[in-house]
Amino acid sequence: MTQYMDFEKPLAEIEGKAEELRALARANEEMDVTEEAAALDVKASAMLEDLYKSLTPWRKCQVARHPERPHCQDYINALFTDYTPLAGDRNFADDHAVMGGLARFNDTPIMVIGHEKGNDTKSRIERNFGMARPEGYRKAIRLMDIAHRFGLPLITLVDTPGAYPGKGAEERGQSEAIARATEKCLQIGVPLISVVIGEGGSGGAVAFATANRVAMLEHSVYSVISPEGCASILWKDAEKMREAAEALRLTASDLKQLGVIDRIIPEPMGGAHRDAATAIAAVGRAIEGMLQDLQGKDAQALVADRRNKFLEIGAKGLAA
Repeated sequence: MTQYMDFEKPLAEIEGKAEELRALARANEEMDVTEEAAALDVKASAMLEDLYKSLTPWRKCQVARHPERPHCQDYINALFTDYTPLAGDRNFADDHAVMGGLARFNDTPIMVIGHEKGNDTKSRIERNFGMARPEGYRKAIRLMDIAHRFGLPLITLVDTPGAYPGKGAEERGQSEAIARATEKCLQIGVPLISVVIGEGGSGGAVAFATANRVAMLEHSVYSVISPEGCASILWKDAEKMREAAEALRLTASDLKQLGVIDRIIPEPMGGAHRDAATAIAAVGRAIEGMLQDLQGKDAQALVADRRNKFLEIGAKGLAA
């Protein structure tokens, strides 16, 4: 069963009626509902297209958070072969909100790191809903070092509401770990490609996305704070999240215009959660294209490219 969002309620009614007709036909073989169900399908398809052709920033946030949206594990399973997970930060623990390891992409050895939210209650709790603790970022730093040492392209998949703000995480140096991960991204002499596949929240996302090439799925979001958090700070009212989402300019189209990201990856009609295989394949093609863009560059050129990319973001913003 598809989980519908608030703004999809009219669509849910139409698709529900079509499914009810088909269920009746299955129970009574003499009943022919082909034409009626097909008419409802056409109406639902038109409504879906109308809803998704002009999503507001807040609705894009809802789509980016959809529980059925493909997560990091799904992309790794589909796009990479010979995946060998690497665990632990060699200091405190293994953070299950961050996964990563050695793999092959189109038969090329690479390192892949990403946030994993989980796909059911048990796994979401185990993965802490994709909110990494300091040991998660320190694990990522360790894997980045390995990629640099062995000359492996690094691919990161970003999907986090933000770094975990708990007391223990702060005691173990959350802000320092995020800063070190961001610094490491700027230092490694290998191609670094990042894709925001869902939520790109605050420094927890930047720590993985300080890359040579940054792409976003069409309905993903990337911002310094969640709309609810922004509304709570500015208006003392989390219910003003719609206004905050507009002001944050967190959509892929806004960020492409600002020069924060390099590429927008189209999603299937209705979002990645409606057709995960198509969305994952599109991400795979985008990664392949971005890797080709960086082919032939030596370590010094890759580091300079990355540094200049982020220095120019502010300059573009001032010019605009």
